[in-house]
Amino acid sequence: MTDFRVDPPTAADERTLLQGFLDYHRGTLWWKVSGLTGDQLVRRTAEPSSLSLIGLVRHLSEVEKYWFHRALAGQDSPPKYWTDEHPYGDFDLVTPEQAEQDLAEHRAIVRRSDELAANYSLDDTFVRPGHDGSYSLRYLYIHMIEEYSRHNGHADLLRERLDGATGE
Repeated sequence: MTDFRVDPPTAADERTLLQGFLDYHRGTLWWKVSGLTGDQLVRRTAEPSSLSLIGLVRHLSEVEKYWFHRALAGQDSPPKYWTDEHPYGDFDLVTPEQAEQDLAEHRAIVRRSDELAANYSLDDTFVRPGHDGSYSLRYLYIHMIEEYSRHNGHADLLRERLDGATGE
């Protein structure tokens, strides 16, 4: 199950360290969702929360697209899972039949995020749509590491309650 996750380097340049930690936390999420059926991926195991493992994957897909695709690269990449009508659609509108496609889309979005980030230096800045101030790619990496870390904690609990599987 740990084939998804590669330990980040312990001594490297800043960019390599940041990318390594982000990849590690992305891999941790993939590890937490591996080997499960669509029914298991959509199950909400921490009632009354609407969190599910596939909901976390969908949420992180949207976060990747917002920060890397829209904010950093200025691409037209609208949300897929949430709308004004369904602001928590990434968590609430999950189906077992869609789960495998959601996983595949997350991997494709991550690949695209990495391709986009490779075109910028850590000091390059951008403005988030609808926000004031500028952000650096360095900030973006740190924010994404924090985002995945927090949600991987949720994934730990959801997976353990689902089938007893544990692991850091």
